[in-house]
Amino acid sequence: MSTTEYTDITAAVTREKGSDFVLEQAKIRAPKADEVLVKVVATGMCHTDMIVRDQDYPVPLPLVLGHEGAGIVEKVGPLVKDIAVGDHVVLSYGYCSKCSSCHSGHEAYCKEFYPRNFGGSDMEGNNAIQDADGNPLNDHFFAQSSFATYALSLESNTIKVSKDAPIELLGPLGCGIQTGAGAVINSLKVRPGTSFVTFGAGAVGLSAVLAAQVAGATTIIAVDVVPSRLELAKELGATHVINSKEEDVVEKVRDITGGGALFALESTGIPDVLRQGIDSLGTLGTIGVVGAPALGTDAGFDINDLLLGGKSIQGIVEGDSTTKIFIPQLVELYLQGRFAFDKLVKYYDFEDINQAAKDSAEGTTLKPIIRIADQV
Repeated sequence: MSTTEYTDITAAVTREKGSDFVLEQAKIRAPKADEVLVKVVATGMCHTDMIVRDQDYPVPLPLVLGHEGAGIVEKVGPLVKDIAVGDHVVLSYGYCSKCSSCHSGHEAYCKEFYPRNFGGSDMEGNNAIQDADGNPLNDHFFAQSSFATYALSLESNTIKVSKDAPIELLGPLGCGIQTGAGAVINSLKVRPGTSFVTFGAGAVGLSAVLAAQVAGATTIIAVDVVPSRLELAKELGATHVINSKEEDVVEKVRDITGGGALFALESTGIPDVLRQGIDSLGTLGTIGVVGAPALGTDAGFDINDLLLGGKSIQGIVEGDSTTKIFIPQLVELYLQGRFAFDKLVKYYDFEDINQAAKDSAEGTTLKPIIRIADQV
């Protein structure tokens, strides 16, 4: 007879490809070993949640998604050392802590990244969540599955943050916001006085604009097709904006920068936009690629343009962030008024999660945050 302790939860469950989220009563087991049980206050909604819901990335269903959780620690496993009950935390991606990538400070390129974040279970194939009938639900999405009132994470991907910051705001730092900001600061290493262009002015692209300003770039260009996003980009620090429906993007970027940008970021996942980005680079320019299309998507470029221009194309996961260092740094920048990512978000109640998904897909909301529980 099982003696496992469970906590009753409400979870948003995805049962079929492309279907609406359904709020269901479920239960989650108590933390073991180095696990942490977190009462989720709010969770950001990310493009990756949508592409998994739609099975562009194949993760087993039925599934509890959510990977930008923020909340308050409820219980800890016996091997947890540095996280305590009552701590305010942000949940980020899972990694093994043992492979060469993890040991070199590049946990986002962990050799077990895919199974730990997209496997639908823990590394032993077990689930922590059961539905009302006692059937297992696929979970451990990004080592958290935070579209629920409680989430089970690991100490390694549970990041303690200052209680001075509003916990309901901080969840997107765990993925989307740190991806854009980290791409600029950690991966591309944008330098003072340089030029930077973001292709896509969604939450990731505009986080990159904020970070480019922090990094000291003096020419910051945002490219998009939505006028309201371009206006917000200017408010957040873009020195120039380009509506790609109305202007030749490559020609305009080259004109603004005097020959091409030194740094660029592609966050749309559209191959033709990536090609524009590569063509917009100047000599020795680098473009980071964070936009995630369906698996197997191909893109093209002019090989001689790449070769003769000394250009670089860099794939970037999670902003190449060491989360326990970078996320608190972003929180501190926010508290200092230097990283206003709160201007990107809109809040939704848990029962309105499908409206949040719709608004996100239509582009009317840059970064939905789902309020799940009151802060206590």
